[in-house]
Amino acid sequence: MTTRWTYNDCHFLRSEKPRKTQEEGKDQGSGATSLRKVLLRSLSALRQRLMMAWNPCDVRFILVAAALAFILLQVHLFTTQTEYAERLATAIGAENQCSSHTRLLIDQISMQQEKIVKLEDLNRRYEEESAQLKTLVRDLEKKSLQTIFEKAEAPVAAVVIMACNRQDYLKRTILSVLKYQSTVASKFPLFVSQDGTNADVKKEALSYSQITYMQHLDFEPVHTERPGELIAYYKIARHYKWALDELFLNHNFDRVIILEDDMEIAPDFFDYFEAAATLLDRDKSIMAVSSWNDNGQVQFVHDPKTLYRSDFFPGLGWMLSKPTWEELTPKWPKAYPIFSLYLIYWIRHVAINSKLFNEELSLTCHTYWDDWVRLKDVHKDRQFVRPEICRTYNFGEHGSSMGQFFKQYLEPIKLNDVHVDWKSVDLSYLMEGEYHKHFAKLVSDAQSVPEPDVVLKAKKLDYDDGIPRTAYKGVIVFRYRSTKRIFLVGPNSLAQLGIDHD
Repeated sequence: MTTRWTYNDCHFLRSEKPRKTQEEGKDQGSGATSLRKVLLRSLSALRQRLMMAWNPCDVRFILVAAALAFILLQVHLFTTQTEYAERLATAIGAENQCSSHTRLLIDQISMQQEKIVKLEDLNRRYEEESAQLKTLVRDLEKKSLQTIFEKAEAPVAAVVIMACNRQDYLKRTILSVLKYQSTVASKFPLFVSQDGTNADVKKEALSYSQITYMQHLDFEPVHTERPGELIAYYKIARHYKWALDELFLNHNFDRVIILEDDMEIAPDFFDYFEAAATLLDRDKSIMAVSSWNDNGQVQFVHDPKTLYRSDFFPGLGWMLSKPTWEELTPKWPKAYPIFSLYLIYWIRHVAINSKLFNEELSLTCHTYWDDWVRLKDVHKDRQFVRPEICRTYNFGEHGSSMGQFFKQYLEPIKLNDVHVDWKSVDLSYLMEGEYHKHFAKLVSDAQSVPEPDVVLKAKKLDYDDGIPRTAYKGVIVFRYRSTKRIFLVGPNSLAQLGIDHD
């Protein structure tokens, strides 16, 4: 067994023994010095042998362990660096991709902005060209109309047919009008006003040399005021205002007759309106003259010469004057609001029948511009002239009003088929003061029919702002399969007519 000494053990021996020798050397004298030298040489030799006896394998083991530790450290550092490098590369790639998308979006936005600028410039040029064309057309129309007027007498009224997208209806209406207008064309210049861009309607209107074509282009979106309202009513109201402004304010006509694109006219249509124009000019209590009778079904009419005044605006082929339009145009309605069909039904059929409704109650459930004209605040107690037998016939089963009540009320209407010489008919009885006395006498001379069954059959009346349809002073007059008139008299009608009621 080999005993290994460390360098420290040798050093201990070396330091202890000289100290012991010194203690003993006090007695031995100088011989100790020589012994010390010998001992030191022995220890030095022993030290050298011990150093030479060190195993080289221990050094290699340490070096291998250190090398392995170094390699592991390098591998760990390399792995960490690789991971961070990959993350950095991914981040750089994402940043580059984001930058690329950003540049692409910027380029696209720039291209769109350039397109917008070009479109705005193009639109501006189109608007300028359109304005120039409109001015040119207006000037040409005025010149052509002036030429017509110079060659003939002043017109009685312009006649405008309001059209939109029903080419077949428009053709039927135009042919009916031209059939009787050709002999009085100078008195009644004919216009077609189209709302929108329907190509078939425009082509149809432009195919007649006797007609002046007008086009209403309205691209402003319609915003209804209440849910359930029909956009068509708003567009129609805008079209009416535009067309009447054109004819009264730009063309400067004194009177205008408004027809719709689903109407046929009677043989004496133009003579009737020419005679009525004098009434319209002389009597300011007459707001308009109509060719329509809402109760003009064949079983309720008889005399083609009879005319009436009414507090209810009939519409459907009517004439008004320029001063009246100048009053109406600033406050012309957008469409006039609809609350709901259920509310209208309740008011007109439940409240009326259950006596919760009377003449003084003002209805506000209107859905169209003509209902607006029927408001007392609008007509201001002025009245309307209407015939007993209609001078227009409405054949439009399909349209904006969706054919409501056509079969029941419009289809049975009688269109006058005889020519009345209106120039020989005395219409002075229709003047305000004369008519009141004339109508009061008719009612006063009528035989009273108090039977409740007759009264009950006539209780479902149609009102607008408290005024029964076709009524004058609350009295509705019609005939029933005979020449005799029947008067439905309201609760306050006799008092309004100045008739004593016992």
